[in-house]
Amino acid sequence: MALMASRGLYLYLEVLKTALDDDIVTDDEASILKVLAIALGMDPSNVGDAMDVARGIDPTPITNPEEYSTHHIGDATTYQSALVAALDDEIITEDEWAILENLRTLLGIQSDQHALIEESIRAMSESDENGERRLERLERFNTVCPYI
Repeated sequence: MALMASRGLYLYLEVLKTALDDDIVTDDEASILKVLAIALGMDPSNVGDAMDVARGIDPTPITNPEEYSTHHIGDATTYQSALVAALDDEIITEDEWAILENLRTLLGIQSDQHALIEESIRAMSESDENGERRLERLERFNTVCPYI
């Protein structure tokens, strides 16, 4: 099935290209990409086709990227989902940092939105068995990739 141009596909492809910068998609990156695909409404059967586009094997259906640059309701939640996925594995790798930074830029997450996302993660951590470790990794992430 051919990929259909959409904002979700555009964002997914851009993040996927970041993940493929080193020609390897690690398990940690794959977990973020899986969460992101779901959040962006990607059909699971299209993920392989998206990989071929990101690798340059197939042509992209995205002809006008500027068409997808506007902000949408739910962008902050999408970013939060990807951030939590990254925080929930053992460490946040440089590759994961790059994915999150690119996603934050693509979605146009502003400093006040990022602060609200952090606050939400902190609030979730109080009732989550992984909460304390997630907060430790969040602090490390903020040190390495501060919101500027």
